[in-house]
Amino acid sequence: MASTIWKGHLTFGLVSLPVKLFAAARAETIGFNQLHRTDHSRIKMKIFCAAEDVELSRADIVKGYEYEKDRYVVIDDEDIKKMAPRTARVMEVLEFVKAVDVDPTYYEKSYYMAPEEAGEKPYALLFESLKRSGYVALAKIAMHNREHIVILRPSHQGLTLHTMYFEDELRQTEAFRTDTSLVKEKELEMAMMLVEALAAGFEPAKYKDNYRENLKAMIEAKIAGSEVVAPVEAQQVKVIDIMDALKASLASLKKPAETESTTAAAKPRLRKSGTA
Repeated sequence: MASTIWKGHLTFGLVSLPVKLFAAARAETIGFNQLHRTDHSRIKMKIFCAAEDVELSRADIVKGYEYEKDRYVVIDDEDIKKMAPRTARVMEVLEFVKAVDVDPTYYEKSYYMAPEEAGEKPYALLFESLKRSGYVALAKIAMHNREHIVILRPSHQGLTLHTMYFEDELRQTEAFRTDTSLVKEKELEMAMMLVEALAAGFEPAKYKDNYRENLKAMIEAKIAGSEVVAPVEAQQVKVIDIMDALKASLASLKKPAETESTTAAAKPRLRKSGTA
C-alpha cells in the first residue's frame, strides 16, 4: 500500500472530515552510481568543515540561515515545528472556482486524497458536488515545511489534490507571446483540418519513455557483452512553405486509411459457418 504523505482534516463550511494523501505519480528514471574509474568500486562523499578542514558526522550538522554574507542564524527542528500554521493538520477550503479558469501552469505535484472511514459520506458528497457543478475546490495545506495553495478536483475514482505554485513563483518573460496576426485564414483552415485528422481520445497507456527503454536495452547489451546499437536519429525536415507542409502532412495521414479500405474491399468475404 502507498505510504501516507499527509493526514488531517478537510473542512468546507462547517463540514469536517478526516482524510489522508498519497503520492499520485512518481518519475521513473534509470539510476547510475558513481564509480572509481580504475577499479569500478563505489565512491563515497565525505562532509568537511571548510574552516577547520575536518571530516564531520551527521550529528555535527545543524541548519543555518544566511542573513548576511557568511553570517548565519542557527535554526533547529523544534523552531520550525513551532512555526507550523493550523493548516499543518487542517486543510480548509477557501473557495470554489471553475475548473476551466485554472491555468495548468500553476499545477506542481499531484496526490490522491482518500477518506478515513469516518469521513466517507461527506467525502462522497464533496466529490459528487464538484463533479456535477464543474467547480474545483481551492484550499490551503501545510506540508514539507511550507504552506501550499491546492486544488481539489474529482477524478475517475475520487478526489485528486494538486499543489500549486504561487503567483510570484511563475516566471514571466516577454519572449513568451503569440502574434496571431502572422496567421493567414487559409493556413488556419488547413491546420484545423490537420488537428481534426490527428484527434483521438486521451489514452496515456499508448505512450512510453523511449529514451528510458533505449537506456535499458543499452545496459542489457553491455551486461551480455553484445554490440550496442544506437537508435536511428529522427530526420529533421526543413519547412520552406507552411501550406506545402500542411498539405503534405494531411496527404500522409490519408494514405494508410485508403490502403486499408482498398485491402478490405479486395479481400473475399468469408461465409458464416452454418450457412449455405
